Amino acid sequence: MFVEILGFKIYKKKKSQILEHIDSYPKVNIISGNPEILFNGLKNEFLYKNFHEETTLIIPDGVGTVIASKLVKDPVEEKIAGIEVMHEIIGRCNEEGKGIYLLGAKEEVLSECCNKLQLNYPGIKITGRHNGYFDIYNCENIISDIKKGNPYAIFVAMGCPRQEEFIARYMNELPCKVYMGVGGSFDVIAGNVKRAPRWMINLGLEWLYRVSKEPWRIKRLGSIPKFLWMVLMSKGRVN
Repeated sequence: MFVEILGFKIYKKKKSQILEHIDSYPKVNIISGNPEILFNGLKNEFLYKNFHEETTLIIPDGVGTVIASKLVKDPVEEKIAGIEVMHEIIGRCNEEGKGIYLLGAKEEVLSECCNKLQLNYPGIKITGRHNGYFDIYNCENIISDIKKGNPYAIFVAMGCPRQEEFIARYMNELPCKVYMGVGGSFDVIAGNVKRAPRWMINLGLEWLYRVSKEPWRIKRLGSIPKFLWMVLMSKGRVN
């Protein structure tokens, strides 16, 4: 079910099995385990502890993570994009009448994201929403609002490590079943950012498409070779 990479347990089965696996948790924190986020998890003590909790499910979101699984000779069956898992969960909520809460992004992005979700999932129940501009250490109004709506899932779009820290701090207090940091997914759903063409996604080149559209992202790619080097070192492949 899992491959171990640098001490992290990474889900290795297909996306088609993910909802069934999510059901096995009383509460679950879904981490989009691309090399950047996992590298941050190695360097941040708070995240490191959180990423090793029994309630944490790390998915292989990133070609670098897929390569790493091959380096440890226990390859994942496929790359699983966080936004695709998000849609799987929303689709289930739409069918079963379960609520979702959206937290993060700019207000105009959040508003348009909600509009698009309600258009694409006519029965979806959005119990509440709030933009990402607040103090995560002093946000009792938001916590109360989430509790009031009692959603099945909460999606937090505030970037790493802020979204992961919010979830780690409040997961035990909140009533939700599913917690997921989703980075820039609200922008994608709102239509402000496009995902790569399917052929590029299938070839593991989504990162290249994103860098071509947002050149500032190239600085963040430095975590990939660092992460893979650490994987190699952990396996004793290089001296």
